[in-house]
Amino acid sequence: MKAAVIVFPGSNCDRDVAVALEASMGAKPHMVWHRDTDLPAVDLIVVPGGFSYGDYLRCGAMAANSPMMKEVKARAAK
Repeated sequence: MKAAVIVFPGSNCDRDVAVALEASMGAKPHMVWHRDTDLPAVDLIVVPGGFSYGDYLRCGAMAANSPMMKEVKARAAK
């Protein structure tokens, strides 16, 4: 199984989830920056919770408009 973890500025738990995924799957997940537009072929996409954009006002709305989230939404629709 291949996995990707989406990384936002100021997010937490993205590194923690990467460690957990590697321990359980035996392979490091792709760490994908939120501004990237190319998402590798993966079986699992993790959007870690907690403090995207440093937990400032409307952080979820800001994260939802990141280029990578368009690709995440497209993959989820499939």
